[in-house]
Amino acid sequence: MTKPMPLFRSALFTLSLALAATGAMAQTAQTTKPFEPVVFQPGKDVVWVPTPQALVDKMLDMAKVTPQDIVMDLGSGDGRTVITAAKRGARAYGIEYDPDMVELSKRNAATAGVSDRATFEKADLFETDLSKATVITLFLLPSINLQLRPKILDLKPGTRIVSDTFTMADWQPEEKATIPNCDHWCEALFWIVPAKVEGTWRVPQGDLTLKQTFQMLTGTLASAPVTGQLRGEHITFNAGGVEYTGRVNGNTIAGTSMQGGRSTPFTATKR
Repeated sequence: MTKPMPLFRSALFTLSLALAATGAMAQTAQTTKPFEPVVFQPGKDVVWVPTPQALVDKMLDMAKVTPQDIVMDLGSGDGRTVITAAKRGARAYGIEYDPDMVELSKRNAATAGVSDRATFEKADLFETDLSKATVITLFLLPSINLQLRPKILDLKPGTRIVSDTFTMADWQPEEKATIPNCDHWCEALFWIVPAKVEGTWRVPQGDLTLKQTFQMLTGTLASAPVTGQLRGEHITFNAGGVEYTGRVNGNTIAGTSMQGGRSTPFTATKR
């Protein structure tokens, strides 16, 4: 026959069970605490550092983001650039390798009320299809930018690229801007993917031979030296005192030439 447990021991046993249950509950609460990122925490390619919100705004201003745009942020972190673009009416996508960051971004988008326009995906930025983007935003190291550069230059001419602080090596930006009252990560750099025009083109005046270094052009038209520039699919160049402006569409250029205040249509066809 089992003897009844003394009252004192019974009370101690009950107290021990209560303390154990309390400890288990505290441990469960601790393990389910929402993820909070830490500045400089390591990632797959770079550590995480948030872009100041003022610079996010400036970057999207430089890219002239509208509701017609599709914005892709590579290494989207806590989602602030994507969410800001979505608040401007754009369709915005964040590419982020850290699954905790992806879930945090989704929560932040829901809180901001833009989950219908802000999408986050756990993915490798080097393997992501960028072709649908009209605007790409970056806060990556120069070495990462350089690895991505060939892929970016193969995008549709006119695609806008904005980077927080870091360059594209010898591909010079179209614009730079610095936000005031800022200590770190204060500069935005802006590029436009240029059309590919290097080669020989047939024009009424003779052969137009162009050499292209990103958006900058040199070459000859007949025997006259050429200097010019691309801004996406829009081309401007000078040759023999004549200014030519036009739009590149694959293997054709259509536009006007201007000399002595007189405008004349011109076309060029690539050989």
